[in-house]
Amino acid sequence: MVTTTKNHKANLFDLFVLQQGEEGAEAFRKQTDLVADTVAEVLRETDQPFIGRSVEEIKQQLLPVMSVPESAQSLNEVLQEMKGPILENSLYVSHAKSMAHLHCPPLLPGVLAELIIGALNQSMDSWDQSPAATYVEEELIRYVTETVNYPETADGVFTSGGTQSNYMGMLLARDAFCLSQWNHRVQTDGLPENFRKMRVLCSENAHFSVKKSISQLGLGEQAVIPVPVDEHHQMDPNEAVRIVEELESNGLLPFAIAATCGTTDYGSVDPLEDLADVCKDKGLWLHVDAAYGGGLLLSHEHRNKLAGLERADSMALDFHKWLFQPISCGVFLLEDRKHLRLLSHHADYLNPVEDEADGILNLVDKSIQTTRRFDALKVLMTLKTMGTRLLGSMIDRTMEVAQYAASELEKRPYFKVINSKPEMSTVVFQYRTEEIESPGELNRKIQQKLFQDGRAVIAKTAVDGETHLKFTLLNPCTSEKDVDEVIDEIEKTANAILGGTPH
Repeated sequence: MVTTTKNHKANLFDLFVLQQGEEGAEAFRKQTDLVADTVAEVLRETDQPFIGRSVEEIKQQLLPVMSVPESAQSLNEVLQEMKGPILENSLYVSHAKSMAHLHCPPLLPGVLAELIIGALNQSMDSWDQSPAATYVEEELIRYVTETVNYPETADGVFTSGGTQSNYMGMLLARDAFCLSQWNHRVQTDGLPENFRKMRVLCSENAHFSVKKSISQLGLGEQAVIPVPVDEHHQMDPNEAVRIVEELESNGLLPFAIAATCGTTDYGSVDPLEDLADVCKDKGLWLHVDAAYGGGLLLSHEHRNKLAGLERADSMALDFHKWLFQPISCGVFLLEDRKHLRLLSHHADYLNPVEDEADGILNLVDKSIQTTRRFDALKVLMTLKTMGTRLLGSMIDRTMEVAQYAASELEKRPYFKVINSKPEMSTVVFQYRTEEIESPGELNRKIQQKLFQDGRAVIAKTAVDGETHLKFTLLNPCTSEKDVDEVIDEIEKTANAILGGTPH
């Protein structure tokens, strides 16, 4: 009786645990085919970027799905149960009229690589958990540093995205400063006595993760000093110099500038060459948040906008933005790998000193994470399958459509475009008429109505405290016709909200 029960359980285990051998391979193939068929069915049936259900409707549809059974269900039964409430209620970022956030349509090689990543389940923290994967990541990092034009001293690591990469940049900038200024090792001794005097400069349009990182690193948000921007939403280097000198004259300690290459709203690029000169002259660390703008590394027509990027001490790049990879897929790069020692901790079971002596590479030394995914495989498969020429053309195409969108909005009488010559692929604008006292509230309602109806997914943001609308054009399949139709929808929605009379 007991033996039968154990055998029965063992047979059930075989159904769910991914195994080697003929039976394991066949079970894997059948179940992945079933999932692929279900997703393909949903994609065939989808003609909107969002189905248009309300928050309450989606919550109610999900309740039955969230009941967890004691007994196993068939995969087909589970997929059919989830199809409507989860798959159909998702945002379809690959739709041509999904143009809200820095949330790209994933390329098929990257999606298929995700299947391999999940099946192999490599953990990137030690070589014996990821023998081939370790060297795939290492060589791909070398390729990216060469593409950036970094020197041979450069290094880097894959991250979850820009926020983690910015955190690492601020962490190493802080610790390198404390080491050079006071011969103080934060890693072992904690923050130095004068840490409250330390300051970081960044654009007033910088990503929130800069301030968030500095607060988490114990310096407090007050340590982040915003630098005014010019009419192009770029950090003013003269203002940066003035602020650095003012801080120093007040006995404070500026130690880094966090520049932005592609701001979230405007896609603006801070003057990297000028800021690199400032940092060199003042002895500051230059970190560049190029999570968005770094995508231009493969551009045929706009690569020149990255001039000076190679002079950064560290930088953030996100491949899940303009390299069209499934989330998550970011990279942190460092001009001089010697600073990675400020992260290193030896754990006997992961990266013992004997391994280092034997030349074994354990990537945990490079990261603030321990367990990490084999995300480098997605990038490798994409680069090899598609080639850099095609990828660069896709990036340039999104820029072309963004420029068209800005010019088309400018032609229409009731739109004001904030960045009429887009630096990247975002366009910020507002629908307004002379009769409207609160255009911000109208634009908020337009964005919500379009989303709730599923007709178009666009973003909203604040400019001088007023709600504006934003196109974020990351889909190379989005056409000028798609843009025209979305602008038409905005006008129709505005007229409907205002009482049905054209304004």
